[in-house]
Amino acid sequence: MDMTKRKDGRQTQARLLNAACEVFSEKGFRDTKVADICTRAGTNVAAVNYHFGDKGTLYFEAWQEAYKRDIASDRVDEGDGPPEERFRNRIRSMVRRFCDPGERGQFTRMYLMELTDPVALNHEKWRKLFDPRHRHLLKLVQDVAGPNASEEDIRFCELSIVNLCRGLLIINQSDLEYIVGAPVNEDLLDRLADHITHFSLAGMRAVGERKERGEP
Repeated sequence: MDMTKRKDGRQTQARLLNAACEVFSEKGFRDTKVADICTRAGTNVAAVNYHFGDKGTLYFEAWQEAYKRDIASDRVDEGDGPPEERFRNRIRSMVRRFCDPGERGQFTRMYLMELTDPVALNHEKWRKLFDPRHRHLLKLVQDVAGPNASEEDIRFCELSIVNLCRGLLIINQSDLEYIVGAPVNEDLLDRLADHITHFSLAGMRAVGERKERGEP
């Protein structure tokens, strides 16, 4: 195979992957047709079969690609600051990602589609993909709550924090604006992230203090 054909093949594969991320995040796995992706990518079904094999494989590859973009577009630079500041940065990043209507939000929209209609994702592969970010947040929670908090305390806190942010996935913009009484923009999202941060920090500190007093 000459270099031109290899380059063309890589470009076709990239177009298919880009289109798959777009269409799967809009329609979910069940309602997406391979032909929809091919039309968006400007190619044909044979190219999907050649590069990915089938729709299920393309779906997981799109998940991985969307997740890589999600990580790459994460503007958080936690540095070596206090755990509270690093936690605040993490929450701001989560809120922005969950509310982004563009490419940065593709991964979270695909995740929401899978939550509402779990038909295709290999959850063992998904957990392996997501595990580093999951453990990173657990470590942040542990740093804030302190050494007296049990592993179960830490996991319960992390679950509560994630769900505070994840709730934004299921609220459309007009409803969110109605609930908070203000237009959704970057400033509002930062204020909302700061509220979730303060709310969560208070809860984590309370857990640590309770355990320090020897209470269950």
